[in-house]
Amino acid sequence: MRLVLLGPPGAGKGTQAARLAAELDVPAISTGDIFRANVTEGTELGRTAKQYMDEGEYVPDEVTNAMVRDRLRADDARDGFLLDGYPRTPAQVEELDLMLGEAGVDAVVQLTVDTEEVVARLAQRATEQQRSDDGEAVQRHRLEVYEEQTAPLVDVYDRRGLLRPVDGMGAVPAVTARILAALDRG
Repeated sequence: MRLVLLGPPGAGKGTQAARLAAELDVPAISTGDIFRANVTEGTELGRTAKQYMDEGEYVPDEVTNAMVRDRLRADDARDGFLLDGYPRTPAQVEELDLMLGEAGVDAVVQLTVDTEEVVARLAQRATEQQRSDDGEAVQRHRLEVYEEQTAPLVDVYDRRGLLRPVDGMGAVPAVTARILAALDRG
């Protein structure tokens, strides 16, 4: 199964990606993890990405696309994968389409959550993990950026008949069960 997981920051994508990857026996592929691995390994793409990350800027699509393309070529992704954090823009959707060819993606799960709940989750995460990037002003800005850049992907995938909206509120196991049911796997 080839899945894309969409949702705003704090919606629980990372948590659900790990659970779904284990349940579906596919790798969870996070762009954040790909960036960190390339930076740690000192790859050319990693060095380029690090320059942008150090400045707090988004890594350009051409760098992100190249890293994702390399990751999807790995043996463990041959029979399926779950993408978390990619695609983020309509241009990345087009690039993913080119990468996958006729196979495409099987489904796109959209975790829907209450904005105030997300802000509360991120505030809790900031406290627990001592993350400076999760202050309330930054959180709200990240949610605005998500709405501007990533939310339009919902329409793209809905028109293709691939979108599976799932209520992302509640206990983690309950959300996982709802996702699996939406994928006809529950």
